[in-house]
Amino acid sequence: MKQNVNALIEQMTLEEKAGMCSGLDFWHLKGVERLGIPSIMVTDGPHGLRKQDTSADHLGLFDSVPATCFPSAAGIASSWNRSLIEKVGAALGEECQAEDVSVLLGPGANIKRSPLCGRNFEYFSEDPYLSSEMAANHIKGVQSQGVGTSLKHFAVNNQENRRMSVDAIVDERTLREIYLASFEEAVKQAQPWTVMCSYNKVNGEYASENKRLLTDILKDEWGFEGFVVSDWGAVNERADGLQAGLELEMPSSHGAGEKKIIQAVQNGALSEDILNQAVERILNIIFKAVENKKENASYDKEAHHQLAREAACESMVLLKNEGALLPLAKEAKLAVIGEFAQKARYQGGGSSHIKPTKLESIYEEIQKEADAVYARGYDLMSDDVDETLLEEAKRAAQNAETAVLFVGLPDRYESEGYDREHLSLPANHIALIQAVASVQKNVVVVLSNGAPVEMPWLDQAAAVLEGYLGGQALGGAIADLLFGYASPSGKLAETFPQKLSHNPSHLNFPGESDKVEYKEGLFVGYRYYDTKQIEPLFPFGFGLSYTTFEYANLTVDKKQFTDEEMVNVSVTVKNTGSVAGQEVVQLYVKDTESTVIRPEKELKGFEKVYLQPGEETTVTFLLGKRAFAYYNVDLEDWHVETGDFTILIGKSSADIVLEESVHVTSTVPFVKRVHRNTTVGDLLGHPATEPLAKVFVERATAGGPFALSEDNQDDMLTAMLKFLPLRAILAFNPNTVTEEEMYAFIEEANASLEKEPFALSHKSM
Repeated sequence: MKQNVNALIEQMTLEEKAGMCSGLDFWHLKGVERLGIPSIMVTDGPHGLRKQDTSADHLGLFDSVPATCFPSAAGIASSWNRSLIEKVGAALGEECQAEDVSVLLGPGANIKRSPLCGRNFEYFSEDPYLSSEMAANHIKGVQSQGVGTSLKHFAVNNQENRRMSVDAIVDERTLREIYLASFEEAVKQAQPWTVMCSYNKVNGEYASENKRLLTDILKDEWGFEGFVVSDWGAVNERADGLQAGLELEMPSSHGAGEKKIIQAVQNGALSEDILNQAVERILNIIFKAVENKKENASYDKEAHHQLAREAACESMVLLKNEGALLPLAKEAKLAVIGEFAQKARYQGGGSSHIKPTKLESIYEEIQKEADAVYARGYDLMSDDVDETLLEEAKRAAQNAETAVLFVGLPDRYESEGYDREHLSLPANHIALIQAVASVQKNVVVVLSNGAPVEMPWLDQAAAVLEGYLGGQALGGAIADLLFGYASPSGKLAETFPQKLSHNPSHLNFPGESDKVEYKEGLFVGYRYYDTKQIEPLFPFGFGLSYTTFEYANLTVDKKQFTDEEMVNVSVTVKNTGSVAGQEVVQLYVKDTESTVIRPEKELKGFEKVYLQPGEETTVTFLLGKRAFAYYNVDLEDWHVETGDFTILIGKSSADIVLEESVHVTSTVPFVKRVHRNTTVGDLLGHPATEPLAKVFVERATAGGPFALSEDNQDDMLTAMLKFLPLRAILAFNPNTVTEEEMYAFIEEANASLEKEPFALSHKSM
C-alpha cells in the first residue's frame, strides 16, 4: 500500500495535496474522486458513538444516532481493569463499523491536575501510568475492529478555562514524567491511528504548531505512525502547523487553510516534501479504513447494553460502609430519595454526549429487588432548598428501614467548555442528606458526578457509593451492588481532597489571563498528598469491598540488578471473606535516597484479580528501567541513579501492606564534570573522586577555619565545608594551595571520573 500511496501522491496536483490536509466538512476527510481516494468519516467518542445525522456541532447540542453509552473515563478508569476497557473499546469499534465511521475521536488521556477541570469526567486519572494503561487498552479494543482512534488532547490540556488561548507553562521534567507520560505508552503500545493536538499553547507555542511535541517527540522519539489532527478549531496558522507536524485541520476551513499551504509552498516557506509526507500519512489511514471496512456490519444492542452494565458495576467505588449496611437485604423496605433516581445523570456534557440505545431507570431497577417508595427530595433545575420536598423525603425515610439517597452534580455543574468553581454538591442536595439523616440512621448515599466532591456530610451517611457517570446501564449496576449480586471492586483513579485548598494546583489554577503556571511540578494528586503528608478525604487507589483480602509472600527474583535488567515481583493474594470479589493489587516504587526531588512513591504496576471465598492466587509484575527512573533534563533521557529502592504493595496509595528493598545499579554514565565551583561535598560523596578530594581538601584547608582533619571535628564547620566550592577554599586559605594547583586537581578528578563512569551512588554529583 505504501508504494500505491506514493504513486497517488505523484499524480496529485499541489491543490489536491493541500486540500487533503483540511476536512471536507465538519466530520469528513476529503477524497480525490479522480484518483479513487475516498472520503472517510470521523466522529466524537470516547465512551460512545456520537454520530450526527445532519446538523454538525462540537458541543453535543444537536441530535445523534442511538449508540451504547458506556461509563465515562472517570468511571471506567476506576475499574483498573485492562481487559474490561478493551472489551468496551471493541464494542465501540463494532458500533463504528455499523455506522460507517472510520475513526472514533478518543480516548482522552489528559492528567487530572485539578478536580475543578470541567472535562475531568472524560479523562482517566491523575496518574500517568494508570492513564496510559487505560488509554492503550481502549485503543487496542477499538482498533481490533478495524476502526481508528484519536488519542487526545496532546498535550498539557488540563482545564477548560480559556482553553483555546491559554499558555501552559510547565518545566521539562514535569512535562516528561507526568503530562507526556500519560500519552507515551498509549502511543508505543497501541499505535492509535491518529493523535489530536490540543487547543492551548505549551510553553509559549500553540500545540497545533509545536514541532517539538508533534514531530520530535511524538513521531521521531515515540515512533507514532499515524497522522496528527487538530482539535476542532485549534489551528492558529495553518502553514506553520503543517511545518510542525499537524497533518490534518478539522473541521473544514472552507479553502482558507489549503490556500495558506499552497502559498507557503509556492513562496518557498514550506517544503513540498513536508506536504507530501503529511498526505502520505493521511492516505495510509484512509486506505487502512477502507481495507478494514466490514460490509453490512451490525451489532447486538442488548449484548452491548449488558457490557455497559458490567462496566458500570466495576466502575463504581464503595467509599464507606459503616456497620456493613450494604449489601441491602432482598425485599428490604426502602425509601429511594432524590430526583436522580428518576432522571439519572449518566454521562457528561459536551462533545461526548451520547444518545443511548436504551436507558435504565434506577428506581425501577431497585423496585425489582425491594419494597421501595420514592420521594423527589430536590428540584434538579435549581439549587434552592424546597422545604416541601424535604418534608416529603423525611416522611418517606421515617417509614423505611433504609433510605437510599441519589445526589450529585447536575449537568450544568460540569461540562466541556468551562470549569467548576467549587467542589460542593448543590445546596439542596446537602440539605436533603442532612434532613433525612435527622430521622433515619441507615442512610446510603449514591453519588452521580464526574469528579471529586467535598463531603462535609460524610458522618451523616452510613454508606457512600461513588457511582460516577455510569452510562445507560447504571440503574442495573447500582441495583447489583446495593443488593449484593456483585461485590464492589472499583478503586479511585484520583484523590478526593478534604477541601479544594488542599489540592496542589489550587493557587495556580486556572492561572492569570492567558497563562497558567504548573508550579506544583511533579506533585500532582497522590504524589503531593503522600509527600506532603496531607490526609485526603479518600486516597488514590481506595475502594471497599463486601469481602476481605490478605496479601503475603512478596518476593523479587533478584535483589540486585542493573537498570538494563528486568525484575520479577510476585505477591500472593487471598480472598479471606465469605463472598466472591475482585481486588486491585497496586505496586508502587519509592526511591529511598536521590539527588533529585522525587515523590514519596509512584504507581508502577497494578493487576485486578477475581477470587472466590478462600481462593488465593499469585500476582506477578515485571519491572524495567522506567519503574525506577526519573527524567534527567541534562541527559535528555530517563535515568536511574544507583542505589536502593523500595517496592511497595498496597490496597491504595495510603494502605501499603508489604514492602521489599532492591538495589539498582546504573549503566548510564551521568557525571557532572568537576570545575572550580564544584562543592567539597560532591567530591567527597563520589567514589571516583573521594580519595583524591580528601587528600586535596585536607591540604587546602590546613590551618584554616574549615580544616578537614581528625583534629577538627566541629559538626557545624564540617557541614559548612560540604557546600563550599573549590574556589572558596582558596579565598579562605590563600596560602595553602595555588589556583594552578586547584586546576591540576580538577583535571585529575575528571580523569578519575572518566575511568569510573559507572561508580555512581545516590550521593554522587
